[in-house]
Amino acid sequence: MADDIPHMRAALALAGRGLGSTWPNPSVGCVIVRDGVVVGRGTTAPFGRPHAEPQALAMAGDLARGATAYVTLEPCCFHGRTPPCTEALIAAGIARVVVATCDPDPRVNGAGLRRLREAGIAVEQGVLRHEAEAVAEGLFHRVRQGRPLVTLKLASTLDGRIATAGGESQWITGAPARRLAHALRGRHDAVMVGIGTASADDPDLTCRIPGFKPVPMVRVVADSHLRLRLLSRLVVTARDTPTWVLTRADADARRAAALEDLGVALLRVPAGGAGVDLAAGLAALAGRGITRLLVEGGAQLAAALLRDDLVDRIAWFHAPAVIGADGFPAAQAFGVAALDAMPRFVRERVTPVGEDVLTELRRRREGEG
Repeated sequence: MADDIPHMRAALALAGRGLGSTWPNPSVGCVIVRDGVVVGRGTTAPFGRPHAEPQALAMAGDLARGATAYVTLEPCCFHGRTPPCTEALIAAGIARVVVATCDPDPRVNGAGLRRLREAGIAVEQGVLRHEAEAVAEGLFHRVRQGRPLVTLKLASTLDGRIATAGGESQWITGAPARRLAHALRGRHDAVMVGIGTASADDPDLTCRIPGFKPVPMVRVVADSHLRLRLLSRLVVTARDTPTWVLTRADADARRAAALEDLGVALLRVPAGGAGVDLAAGLAALAGRGITRLLVEGGAQLAAALLRDDLVDRIAWFHAPAVIGADGFPAAQAFGVAALDAMPRFVRERVTPVGEDVLTELRRRREGEG
């Protein structure tokens, strides 16, 4: 129908608002339309419940009977912590459901659409599918690859330096870029740094834009030998803002107990080289419900993720400045001996941010370029 695309765009806009706040559930948008008039809107609530469909139905009330529901992701059809959304749509008397993309979760994955059709509801799927899959990209990664969508954020000079030889790094980019970086945090479930960055910068790793992120930021530190200081900001605030540490299974037991006593959650994974097995670490994060992970450094962690082909997107803030080869690089050496071994990415957009520039890239797909 002619109105399907604009109504689905509205549902996708609703879904986009919840990114970073609905894990372990995906952020879904739902718009209910009757006789050409929008009578209900809903999006997945913070922490993942209630789902978008029952919220939109509650707003529509009796006007939902005979209406069309536009949903960005296939409605769930299993009993979890909430009743199935398919049954809510059926009970409300919805006549037609337009779905952008199927849910890859094996508990759904087409079964939700079948249940609606069995109930006599007209179902159409695939409207703005690619846009919907981009919004739900974290879910698709967690289900299909067993790890979160990984975005590597870099803030560097034009020659890829993140600090001077003396370690000075605050601030390479300007205030507008730093504010946008906080907004980027707010659209992810968790933010991760290596122990080097945690030790050198003693960061808060929070989204400091008032009202932007309704759920606490999960802070993750890759720390194979539990060197994270007990008086660091991450540890001191761990009971209020979740702090998780990826560490080796053989990490010091007394150090582990001290961190856990202060509210830090330890995720023990196998060793990987001098650190932790990052693939296993990402799988552990996915197991806890993380779908979208922002990695902010440092250079050793960035190199390890790139080496292991675990970076899906890059958000590169670059300042119009040059430090030179004696500065610290954005990524340490990770063994690229030939050009065809380089991780390659595709530029999606370039955005001026004050005097700086944000370049957003995604991994190159097979057959591209």
